Amino acid sequence: MHINMLLQQEVEMPLAVPIKDMRDTARFSELVEKAAGPVTVTKNGYSKFVVMRAADYDAMAEENALARLMTRMETAERERAEHAGRDAFEALADIRARHGL
Repeated sequence: MHINMLLQQEVEMPLAVPIKDMRDTARFSELVEKAAGPVTVTKNGYSKFVVMRAADYDAMAEENALARLMTRMETAERERAEHAGRDAFEALADIRARHGL
């Protein structure tokens, strides 16, 4: 079985396994836990989906959120420096007037 060979190796490179290897859920779970990164599951030779440890996913989601926040902060700083921003109270007053609030 393909998954047994992968489990015996020190897994450092990206992994791709056929979808049939997921039948043995205990072995597949062990493979994902030992993998250095995500495991790509293939069907008929094409990537179908990616499986990763929950902790790795959480860390990736946190990094993405931080990157989005930093991008927004950079935009706000640039707009402030260019005097392109608006006063929050003025913006809220415009919204209230526009929508009859």
